[in-house]
Amino acid sequence: MSEMSRRSRRSRRSSRAGATGAAAFALLALVPSSHREAPFVTETPKVDAADFYLFNSYEAGRDGYVTLIANYLPLQAAYGGPNYFTLDPDALYEIHVDNSGDAVEDLTFQFRFKNSLKDIALQVGPPGQQKTISVPLINVAPIDATNTAGLNVGETYTVNVVEGARRTGKSTAVVNASNGATTFEKPVDNIGTKSIPDYAGYAAARTYDIQLPDGSLGRMFVGQRDDPFVVNLGEAFDLVNLNPLGPVDGAKDIIDDANVTSLILELPTRYLTGGKGSILGGWTTASLKQESKRKSNPTFAEPEGVKGSWMQVSRLGSPLVNELVIGVKDKDKFNSSEPKADGQFIDYVTHPVLPELLEALFGVRAPDLFPRADLVQVFVTGVDGLTYNGAVGEMLRLNTAIPATPKTLQSNLGVVGGDLAGFPNGRRLGDDVVDIALRAVMGVLLDGTVAPDGQLPYTDGAYVDATQFPDVFPYVNSPIPGSPNS
Repeated sequence: MSEMSRRSRRSRRSSRAGATGAAAFALLALVPSSHREAPFVTETPKVDAADFYLFNSYEAGRDGYVTLIANYLPLQAAYGGPNYFTLDPDALYEIHVDNSGDAVEDLTFQFRFKNSLKDIALQVGPPGQQKTISVPLINVAPIDATNTAGLNVGETYTVNVVEGARRTGKSTAVVNASNGATTFEKPVDNIGTKSIPDYAGYAAARTYDIQLPDGSLGRMFVGQRDDPFVVNLGEAFDLVNLNPLGPVDGAKDIIDDANVTSLILELPTRYLTGGKGSILGGWTTASLKQESKRKSNPTFAEPEGVKGSWMQVSRLGSPLVNELVIGVKDKDKFNSSEPKADGQFIDYVTHPVLPELLEALFGVRAPDLFPRADLVQVFVTGVDGLTYNGAVGEMLRLNTAIPATPKTLQSNLGVVGGDLAGFPNGRRLGDDVVDIALRAVMGVLLDGTVAPDGQLPYTDGAYVDATQFPDVFPYVNSPIPGSPNS
């Protein structure tokens, strides 16, 4: 390194050290996976994309299938009644797949939801003075896998597959393979053990074998789950009150008592790739109508009027991008953009802020290499020889030709831990993406001459691995009940 470069680096360190408080404050919005990650989406939590997972299925006997999981409406308190956490019937939830390496969707799975009110009513008052009064709750009696008569509000959904452009391509309904229906029942949220004594059995009865447009079969589950993301969230918001070089299991997963709503598909690999190669790009989005207007006399079915074109308001591919990479001023813009237009955000990747903040806060040395070609591979183009497919755009990429690693052999550090079937080659539930991302931005993939502290074991202290999750579909744990002791 030249003397001028050394002086410049010392000067940068001095100025950053004097701004530690400001740097810590700036880092607050950068740590969690996409839980309330952008200003606008905090106003519309039902369309907040929390996490996206894409991996070769590792359930026994499911070789040749890929699992896609899009989680929405994060930080659900299990006791959050009486209305709980239905999805937005005025929104369009989508999972996109690029199989041709151009950062444009080739397949889109579109989910639309509908809430139906039975309007269960009771006779209230003495004989001769009785009135029929609607109940104020979404359930009035216990329900199980086959008997849902006590459920006052039900939620159903439809799924269409669009081949080509998501707004103009050929759209075909996904079909229930057992009866040909195109409407599916979403299980009600886990109200509690008195209302739903066997929630696992009740939800399992709403797991569907589905038929795709080409006649091939897959599986689908949509419903509330225990949020699988693990993070030391509270301490991160408290001026990064954590030890990034401490034990990997030295802190609490602060959101281990929160649920989330999952859209889960398991689909044949050959259907997703379309014979175009082994590498897929995937991401999820949610869109709202361009205009909405509150009604002066709202009803259950129509609390507001909506019209106009679909406008994308939420987006998620690789984890932590909008949090760890994109500046606050552009977070809403990123949520409304598509991978093909991600060149507008490239400076955030080539000249990342997070390493500089970590250096100011903790005294570790940030990488001294610009532009950061290693992060361009991780976030924008895919990794050479692993997930590179020619596309330029932020997507979660999966090389379907690399066999799934069995649950008991998975490394929670994915590729960094020597497990090529893990993040950033797709993302599994047990991949500790916070630790991986911290190590990536600090230069774990770089030579020590430009990343002198790149091999340190950075961590948020909240531990996760594959043993914490089932190795059978739908892979995500059952949701936490609202009253576990009832």
